[in-house]
Amino acid sequence: MAAVGAGGSTAAPGPGAVSAGALEPGTASAGETVCPSSRMGGGAHRRLKYISLAVLVVQNASLILSIRYARTLPGDRFFATTAVVMAEVLKGLTCLLLLFAQKRGNVKHLVLFLHEAVLVQYVDTLKLAVPSLIYTLQNNLQYVAISNLPAATFQVTYQLKILTTALFSVLMLNRSLSRLQWASLLLLFTGVAIVQAQQAGGGGPRPLDQNPGAGLAAVVASCLSSGFAGVYFEKILKGSSGSVWLRNLQLGLFGTALGLVGLWWAEGTAVATRGFFFGYTPAVWGVVLNQAFGGLLVAVVVKYADNILKGFATSLSIVLSTVASIRLFGFHVDPLFALGAGLVIGAVYLYSLPRGAAKAIASASASTSGPCVHQQPPGQPPPPQLSSHRGDLITEPFLPKSVLVK
Repeated sequence: MAAVGAGGSTAAPGPGAVSAGALEPGTASAGETVCPSSRMGGGAHRRLKYISLAVLVVQNASLILSIRYARTLPGDRFFATTAVVMAEVLKGLTCLLLLFAQKRGNVKHLVLFLHEAVLVQYVDTLKLAVPSLIYTLQNNLQYVAISNLPAATFQVTYQLKILTTALFSVLMLNRSLSRLQWASLLLLFTGVAIVQAQQAGGGGPRPLDQNPGAGLAAVVASCLSSGFAGVYFEKILKGSSGSVWLRNLQLGLFGTALGLVGLWWAEGTAVATRGFFFGYTPAVWGVVLNQAFGGLLVAVVVKYADNILKGFATSLSIVLSTVASIRLFGFHVDPLFALGAGLVIGAVYLYSLPRGAAKAIASASASTSGPCVHQQPPGQPPPPQLSSHRGDLITEPFLPKSVLVK
């Protein structure tokens, strides 16, 4: 459920969506970040930031809540593997239509472009096979996790992807973390551990067909795959200048093929017997559409959100998911869950802060009044940024010109 976005971070849609917003040649030197407010009025930029905040919050919370709702409805349960495949198909078709529009409806130009980009430059295409495989696995694991954990518990626990992304960034990209970031990661782990202790201790009534142990294992595996895939994607595609929608299309192609393999392996006999769309209801189609288009939408707006805003969006999503879970699923918030969720929210916000309080104040001031070109200290690698779902949907660092959003 990840979307590849620009600006160095990913929002929480699903694996494989690429967002626009890459630095244009000549707009900034290496080590600088040019924010959109330098190209538009401060008022317009603020409005776009608020819109991006709303999109990030709604997409993050609604995807998890809608999956939980669809998986707990009485009646026939749909096959999660078919939903993963359908989301990839719809996302790929959407990107193909957008590329067609970019070519002004010229079929010949589109075919020549795809032949050159996908077949002739097959090495670049094959580079996307590994992250696409991991993202497909991640999407299926998320269904397992959300089917066995309350939505609020999943939302809190899934923030472990920030920890895994940070660790893989240190190990694979030789990035350094500030003391505040290390402290926030420790705080994050502590908060998640408290929430899981509350879940293991009872945490209110649960349906008999739910297995919290399986849900926890699935979400941990999903976080590990999310962190590794994001950093691996950045490492292998660094410097790539592929089109935003082309990258999404390539990921969609691999995602569809690999999703079909996973479907055949896990539920092939049952799908052949009952049908591909067995158990599909309007709620299930809502989940599929949210996965397919929500990630692409986040990829479009994420370039207007800085790291602090993304951290704030994640925190609001946790709160929104918890409140909605109380109303929709009868979720019970006890002091232990409140403590753990509060630690996670605080950790997410602290991790998203720039290095140094002075930089944070300067960044906040620049974002509201004036040009915003921020210099990176010479010879110092940028800190790893917030990670998201593949999709989904909070954000991970990938490319200088494009970033994975899951």
